[in-house]
Amino acid sequence: MKIFALMISLILSLSNSAWAGPSDTEHKPMHGGVLVTVKDIDYELVANPTALRLFVRDHGKPVDVSKTTAKLTLLSGTEKQEVELKASGDKLEALGNFKVSPGTKVVAVVSSGGKQATARFVLK
Repeated sequence: MKIFALMISLILSLSNSAWAGPSDTEHKPMHGGVLVTVKDIDYELVANPTALRLFVRDHGKPVDVSKTTAKLTLLSGTEKQEVELKASGDKLEALGNFKVSPGTKVVAVVSSGGKQATARFVLK
C-alpha cells in the first residue's frame, strides 16, 4: 500500500512539470537589431540613419512578408517621424533619412491579411 501511495504521489508531482524546448529559448537577433516577440511572432528591427528594416519570424522561420506592410513611428526626444515600410525580399524596408540614435523609441504597426500587431522597440 505504501508503494502504491508513493507511486501516485510521484506521478502527480511530475505531471505538473513543463518543459520549454530549445526553440522556446532561442530568441536572439539574427541581423544585429532589436528583437521583440508579440503573440509568438519575432519582430527584429534593424535601424540606421539611412535604412529601416523589419524582419519577421515565426518560431525561428522567416514569415512571407510579400503582402505585409508596416507603419513605424520613431520618437527621438521631442521629434516624431512616421515611416511606411514595404516588402523587400524577406523583410519590410524603408530607405531615406531617419533620426535614430540610442534610446529612440519605435512603435511598429504591422498589417497582414486583415490582422494587425503592434511591436514596441527601444533602440540601443
